[in-house]
Amino acid sequence: MSTATKTALKNKVPFGQKVAFGIGMLANQMFPAVLGIFMVVLVQDLGFPGWMWGVIYFFPRIFDSITDPIMGFISDNTKSRWGRRRQYVMIGAIIMGMAFIIMWQLYRADGIDYNFTYFLLWSFVFYLGLTIFSVPYVAMGYEMSNDFHERTSIMAVAQWIGQWAWVIAPWFWVIMYDQALFESADVATRTLAIWVGVICMLFAMVPAIFIKSKSTLNENYAPLKLKTIGKSLLEIISGFKDAFALRPFRKLCIATFLVFNAFNTIAAFSFFIIVYHLFEGDAGAAGIWPTLFGSIGALVTTFIVIPIVARMSKILGKKRAFIYAQAISLIGYIMLWFLFVPGKPYMFIFALPLFSFGIGSLFVLMMSMTADVIDLDELKTGKRREGTFGAIYWWMVKFGFAIAGGLSGVIMSSVGFDSGAQVQPEGAITGLRLFFSGLPILGTTIAIFVMRDYDVTEDRANEVREQLERRNPPPLAPQTSFYHANKLLSFANIEAEAYTFGDMDFQSETSPKIREVFLRTLNEGMPGLCFSPYKEGQGIGDILTESQIKERMNIIAPYTEWVRSFSCTGGNEFTPKAAKEKGLNTIVGAWISKDRTRNEREIKTLIKLAKEGHVDIAVVGNEVLLRKELSEIQILRYIKRVKKAIPHIPVGYVDAYYQFSERPKLVETCDVVLANCYPFWEGYDIDSAPAKLRHMYAVAKKAANGKPVIISETGWPNKGENTANAMPSNDNAMKYFINANIWAKNQGIEMFYFSSFDESWKVHHEGELGQRWGLWDKNQNLKFS
Repeated sequence: MSTATKTALKNKVPFGQKVAFGIGMLANQMFPAVLGIFMVVLVQDLGFPGWMWGVIYFFPRIFDSITDPIMGFISDNTKSRWGRRRQYVMIGAIIMGMAFIIMWQLYRADGIDYNFTYFLLWSFVFYLGLTIFSVPYVAMGYEMSNDFHERTSIMAVAQWIGQWAWVIAPWFWVIMYDQALFESADVATRTLAIWVGVICMLFAMVPAIFIKSKSTLNENYAPLKLKTIGKSLLEIISGFKDAFALRPFRKLCIATFLVFNAFNTIAAFSFFIIVYHLFEGDAGAAGIWPTLFGSIGALVTTFIVIPIVARMSKILGKKRAFIYAQAISLIGYIMLWFLFVPGKPYMFIFALPLFSFGIGSLFVLMMSMTADVIDLDELKTGKRREGTFGAIYWWMVKFGFAIAGGLSGVIMSSVGFDSGAQVQPEGAITGLRLFFSGLPILGTTIAIFVMRDYDVTEDRANEVREQLERRNPPPLAPQTSFYHANKLLSFANIEAEAYTFGDMDFQSETSPKIREVFLRTLNEGMPGLCFSPYKEGQGIGDILTESQIKERMNIIAPYTEWVRSFSCTGGNEFTPKAAKEKGLNTIVGAWISKDRTRNEREIKTLIKLAKEGHVDIAVVGNEVLLRKELSEIQILRYIKRVKKAIPHIPVGYVDAYYQFSERPKLVETCDVVLANCYPFWEGYDIDSAPAKLRHMYAVAKKAANGKPVIISETGWPNKGENTANAMPSNDNAMKYFINANIWAKNQGIEMFYFSSFDESWKVHHEGELGQRWGLWDKNQNLKFS
């Protein structure tokens, strides 16, 4: 079985899990759908004036928009044996269901003021429950799979089930005002709210019960404590900034706002167009035709639109599927202008299949694409923030819904529509019809234009996933030397050469004294330094500029003779050029992985740079064998290819020091042995670390059989969790740097210290440790000065 097949099987979500998520979507859509129907009772039957309607409509939704991002942050950073989401989904379902029942227990005898206050207060409770439920619930869907097409399948199943809310909800109009069932609509809402509340509460619990999740007790999340609330609020603001800084996510939000807002602005007009245009203002004659417009549209979406769009997405890609589906809806909106024919209400049904492609396709595709963008965010920041992105995205949806409510009233007033008149003023219904077709056509057209250059394609999404998988290996995968604790003990028969100078003894030294020695050692210069190109907010996948490479090169150039880079693409190709301009020697690496297409770009650029005179030593691959991404034979082929292309330049391969002892063919093929030596990752304390570094070097030197040996990486982090007896701290980082560099210079050993600058995107790779290996911090300030 191929690796690709295994990955696909691993990312395939069982159909039962998709259904469980979809049942939650039914609750998530049924509550607002029914709420929209019931709200009419407040004015029509309980006598609420217009300003009360406005307050009830506006302020709970403002409250909802504030709590959504807070809930997203809480959910993303929850440490729990149940994971980050399930407990909130369960609690939110209960609050939401009970509040919905209670807030509709309104009696005319209690008076308008009491009912207004009662309903408003319970609305806040309901929307709080909705937030607690919906934000982590949506995030659950985003993280169910990391497969490009499987995400669309998950959302298609969920939206298919959720659409039944919009099929069912319009029929509440018929039930509520059927006097054979209820004496009045307010009595109906009191009774129906109990049924809706209990059933939908149970539906909302299903994802919490049946969707699997893993414990997050040991994750490196932001602390959720009252004393850190200020920092947490800054994190939330930062999350908003990070999200909108991502151009693809910004496009998804804008396109959704345009399509959804345009649709909801004119949605209520269908009732008035049917009653006043098709039936000359006779609501009784209109009968169930207004209900059928919404219900049939939802059925079309359920059985036609969603299956077709899911298939289109797989064949054409998500962006093109979105553009084609919205284009189809434009045809539907145009047809509705011609098919609202007085006396022939059935004619508009022919436009509904095309009309329904607009909203019907929107959330299937947009929720799937949001999951892809969340991967991109993780690649840049090292944080997994489904809750934050889900909250922001749905905040945009809710904001659009609120705007739509206001615009509807403005449009109705501007065209002269009189809700109390049997016969409307001349031109009023024509005006509504113009807006009914024209506004969605305008909004959808702009949305298509916005999405025309959306660039998270299937290839790009898969590339991001591969990079994340390299960064976040399964717990037992041998991705770093940490997973080979005590590996050095297996080479006890190999002795390190005697070191006559001896290591500095820091036992009795204070931190200021250690800092003084560190600065003196740094100013005396290093043999070599690994170059960290990514600034704060950047990460793998970002295109680096030549100016930022030069800016960082100017900082480190006075302290080193050699610079090592890790990649030749994405702007990394500027690194050796900038180093040469500063008079430095270069080890230039081509990043090799299981991505064959990228490998070709890396190899070709490495050869080009070498021929241009920017490369002193060429490196083909970094710890590829340790990560088990390619076989030794495949690596050897790449090395031989580069050697043949640039025969005048030494070519090597970088891996953990012990790999060369186990792979004699690798040593034979390389011109130079480049060994990563990390006493920290094997758990040695700071006092024994210098001796262990020399031992690792001795192991690599013996395996090299007389070929040059370079320590391509070694270092010590200043923050993070311990690795066995290895403790990160400022003092330990300085001690290791001092002893390693003094030894290397005194013994004439080529050694590259890791690393130049802290890089925040590595936080998810090794927790806090991953971003704390630099001599300079993320803001390019020398740490220990």
